Amino acid sequence: MQGPWGERSTGSGGAPEATPTAGDRRFPCSQCGAFLTFKPGTQVMVCGFCGHENRIVEVEKPGTLRELDFHAWLGRLADQRDVEETRTVKCDACAAEFSFEGDRFSGACPFCGSATVTDTGVNRHIKPSGLLPFGIDRRGAEAAFDRWLKGRWFAPSDLKRRSERRERLSGIYLPYWTYDSATRSSYRGQRGDRYTTVEWVAVRDAKGGVRQVQQPVTRIRWRPAAGQVARDFDDVLVPASESLPVAMVDRLEPWDLQDLRFYRQEYLAGFQAEAYGVDLSAGFDRARVKMDAVIRQDVARAIGGDVQRIDHVETRHADVTFKHVLLPVWIAAYRYRGRPYRFLVNARTGQVQGERPWSWVKITAAAVVAALILVIVFALLQDGGIIDQVLRGF
Repeated sequence: MQGPWGERSTGSGGAPEATPTAGDRRFPCSQCGAFLTFKPGTQVMVCGFCGHENRIVEVEKPGTLRELDFHAWLGRLADQRDVEETRTVKCDACAAEFSFEGDRFSGACPFCGSATVTDTGVNRHIKPSGLLPFGIDRRGAEAAFDRWLKGRWFAPSDLKRRSERRERLSGIYLPYWTYDSATRSSYRGQRGDRYTTVEWVAVRDAKGGVRQVQQPVTRIRWRPAAGQVARDFDDVLVPASESLPVAMVDRLEPWDLQDLRFYRQEYLAGFQAEAYGVDLSAGFDRARVKMDAVIRQDVARAIGGDVQRIDHVETRHADVTFKHVLLPVWIAAYRYRGRPYRFLVNARTGQVQGERPWSWVKITAAAVVAALILVIVFALLQDGGIIDQVLRGF
């Protein structure tokens, strides 16, 4: 029997033979030859056939990933040292691109639940620098899914029954970019300081007449302001997936990026991975939007005063670096009356986000019942005789 790095392994004890191909993410068990899968929350791959565990040995410390020069990479994306080839499939319904395990290129799309996918062949892209391994296993994700379903008020009655197929729950790594940048921003604006004066103002009295009275009035004194602010940004996180709503993915944060591990395919064994749909340049454009919001807060503090007006900000970026990382989620995609709905679990923290259909029949019924209760209460309050009789009865 040979090692688990792509050589042929002869099975024993009735286990299936494992013959990984080049670029495969499957690793044969050193005891029986069956395929290993990564065990969430541990540092091992486990054999589902004989139970043997193979430990993943980390040479580097977590959180020590090297940053890549952004501008240099824009000019040489074909650098073979950090580019990898993967076989991906594309969902015909939602256009998501992701990889199945091994040579399997069919099955349900984890993003929308559709059954039809198309083999897109070999794709070349920037190799991930690192990842966060799965920390929550399937059972924990299923429990979170069940709790989420039970808490869906006004959901259709048959939603839970339609969503009980456990194979809909998939573990998948989502692609992200992180960006670092040293920024210096020049600004122009106005500083507003409040002050109070006593002025004559017109007021209307109870009889409708108008009279002049003295009252304190708060006004703002504006004066021009200009200057510079500087901030170093570290690991500005940008989702590189176009298959999920950005707002939903953002609400999975925070991520424990300080524990990022160096990219090793052993962590992907048994899971799927989505190919990034937002490229390096477009990702930085989105990162700039996040940085600009923080810079405007810095500018407002630098202007000072009680209120501020920001007329112009010009930012220069230097020493821009990036990382391509994979972050783990459990996703349940189901279709209800022809429309896809998604449920996500942050596989590190357990943070839950989901989409759900609404039962307008239940909502209408609840509204009718509430209206009837209000009518009855109003009628009882109006009918003092009935209320008096009830009170005398006590």
